[in-house]
Formats: sequence, structure tokens, C-alpha cells
Amino acid sequence: MAVTSPGIVAASDIPSSIPNSMRAAVLVAPSEFRIMEKPVPEPGPGEVLVKIAMCGTCGTDLKIQVHPFPGQPPFGTFTPGHEWTGTVVALGDAVDEFKVGDRVAIEAHSGCGRCENCVLGMYTACLNYGNVHKGHRTSGFTADGGFAEYAIHHAKALYKMPANVSWEDAVLVTTAGTGLYGIDATGGFIAGQSVVIIGPGPVGLMTVQLAKALGAAQVILVGTRASRLEFGTRLGADAVVSSRDEDPVAAVRRLTDGLGADLVIEASGALDTPQQCVEMVKLGGKILFLAFYKEPVTFDLSRAIRSDVTLYTTRGEGGGNVGRALSLAAQGKIRGAELVTHRFQLDDIMEGFRVVRERDGDPIKAVFIP
Repeated sequence: MAVTSPGIVAASDIPSSIPNSMRAAVLVAPSEFRIMEKPVPEPGPGEVLVKIAMCGTCGTDLKIQVHPFPGQPPFGTFTPGHEWTGTVVALGDAVDEFKVGDRVAIEAHSGCGRCENCVLGMYTACLNYGNVHKGHRTSGFTADGGFAEYAIHHAKALYKMPANVSWEDAVLVTTAGTGLYGIDATGGFIAGQSVVIIGPGPVGLMTVQLAKALGAAQVILVGTRASRLEFGTRLGADAVVSSRDEDPVAAVRRLTDGLGADLVIEASGALDTPQQCVEMVKLGGKILFLAFYKEPVTFDLSRAIRSDVTLYTTRGEGGGNVGRALSLAAQGKIRGAELVTHRFQLDDIMEGFRVVRERDGDPIKAVFIP
């Protein structure tokens, strides 16, 4: 792929003719990929074919390699990857929102559009989840995703990229959409409030920036790794707390004059953090759970009830929030490219995931380039 400035599509990124086959990483066994030749998919009605520029990795990608999610295609057939971006190269019937050559960012979830939840805009909770025949598609989960040279997606889950947004930024706006959808679900109006974010991974670090962009008066980032906390400070966190060095609940209470935070966002997936959320949120406050957990968690629900705390969960990047995140990136209010620490060619996918899995070199966001 040619290296160009943000907003510029190189001629080599738009093939003069679309090949019949492509290279794709196929999950053939738990945590085992093989680069194989697959047919280039043809876009159906309402769909778009995209030449992949870059596909990011996510902690969920590690989970689904070992414990497939509901609706996930079987080993030996499936290409994951849900944080991808690229250039439109072909349009299906009835698609006039895009043209060949457009650079696009994605929402992984494309709901069926016909069930009750989709009609209400809750397409990440589509009642026909995994049912391709009824129109549902979640790229990289229930349908082939972006660890390949080409991918198709429905036009309703694609966004044109502003000229000043880079491929790296576009990978991270999908991540930012997760945090923004969660904040949206809690009411969205956090101007002047105190916000705690637990977990300085990509979702947490993007959510730090989102909270500041939305006017939070105080953003506190909690984590275990000093390098990540320092990075969070550079991205706008007003205070950081190392849970290895001090009790995070006591620290948050101290930083909020003993009241606790208006909103606590759990983005770490650690089993002990839900209880910390309950203990560090203020009376009448809100807790938002964004992370997935490896096993059931235990926390004091009675305390949350006695404290009149509202609990929220959201899945993925719904509510059109990738589009909003894309606008914030174009305005310079969130920075995604700085989180991309590791780049791999698609042929090196096994090594790339080893680095991610073992945290070799402290990767924040690793991406694969076809």
C-alpha cells in the first residue's frame, strides 16, 4: 500500500480491476491463523466493497480466538478483524451514499434494521444477531472482517473520513465509538462533572479524551502500568492513580473531596474493579461498564442500591457514535494515531498477536497492513 498524507488516496489504493481472490488471515484453530487465498466478496444490495488499508487489534480479538462468540463462523472459514478502515472500490445495488475512492471508517455492527431493537436504534443488541439471512452483520464477529485485503460492509455502518483524518485515526475512532456510546447511554451531559476511568487500554485512553472534549471538569485515570498512566496524562487526564501504589478508592475519594465521582467508567475487565466502582462513585452517581470479563464478577449490589447509583452497560460502538468520534478527531479534540505503537504486515499476524497477547514492548494498539 502506498504511503500518503492523510486525506489523500493513492492511485495504487484503487485497483483498476478487482481481483477474483485475495489474501486473508483465517482462524484455523484456537489462537492459530493461516494466510489463505479467499474469493474477494461481492457487495450485495446496500453493501460496499472496501480495500483494507489497516486493521487494528482489540482485546476481544484475543478472546474470540479461544472462546468463539455466539454467531461466530467455524474455525477454518473465518477471518476476524473489526477495527478496519480503507478505500471504497465497488458499490452494491442502491448505494449512492459513497463513491469509488472514498476513504471510510466503520462501525463493526450492522443491525438487521427490522427487529424492535434496531428500529429503536439499539442495533448492537439486534434481536437477529448473527442471522445473515435477516440482514445482520457484525464485521469480524459474525461475518468476515478486516484481517484481509478486502472486506464488505453495509453502507449504513460506514462513514466518509474527513481529509485530515489518517488511517491510524480511523482505526481508533471505532474504539472511541465504544466509549462515546457508553457516555451517550448515561445521558451524555458530563460537562462540569468528575469522571473516573478504570483501565488505560485503548478504550480507556480514548475515553479520557472524550470526557475532556465533552467538558468534564475532572478526569481521573486509574490503572496498574506507569507508562500507560503517563500516556493518559499526555492525552488530558487531570489526575492518574496507580492501583499498584495506593488504594484507588481512597485516592478517588481524596481527589473528589470525599464525595466520590459523578461517573465511573470501567474499561479494564479486571474482576475486582466492579467493586471499586461501587465504592468510588458518589451518592446518586452513575457507573458505566464497557469491558468484557473472563468470568462472572461479584460486587456489592446492595451498596449501589442504597447509594441510589445507576448502573449502565453498553456493547460496542452503537448509536452512530463512530460518526461523532470521527468529527471529534477531525476537530483535533481526540487523537488516535498516537496510540498506534506497533505495525505488522498481514503475513506476520501470528507474531503480531503474540506481541499483543504477551504485551511484548507494551503495545497499546497494534495494526495489520495487508
